[in-house]
Amino acid sequence: MKDTGLLISMLEDGTQFDVLQGNLYGYKGAIFENLIADFFAKMGRKLYYYHKDSGLEIDFVIRWRGECVLVEVKAETGNAKSAATILKHPEKYHVNQCIKLGNYNVGRSGRILTLPLYMGFLLYEV
Repeated sequence: MKDTGLLISMLEDGTQFDVLQGNLYGYKGAIFENLIADFFAKMGRKLYYYHKDSGLEIDFVIRWRGECVLVEVKAETGNAKSAATILKHPEKYHVNQCIKLGNYNVGRSGRILTLPLYMGFLLYEV
């Protein structure tokens, strides 16, 4: 959805009140992913998602700084297993970097750049 408020309004009755109280429960990941989709859509980006029958999935695939880059959105600090798998095989996937957005400070670990969720709007095409 291009509007996170509409997404939340479509959830089960009572969920809207829970969200206003700060209780996101199992919807946290979906809400955070939708926020980033909203950032990207408002920036004029097309939204690309990658899924493979093996279970490999990436939240967003973008072109950033002239390269194909994976973007993973994490509601909780965690591993991006699918991204790590893809990064291990650059000859197969032709991807060399991943950006994880979530409850992080700005940092880098190898080919994974971590950014706070609110900085997603800064990933415009350069």
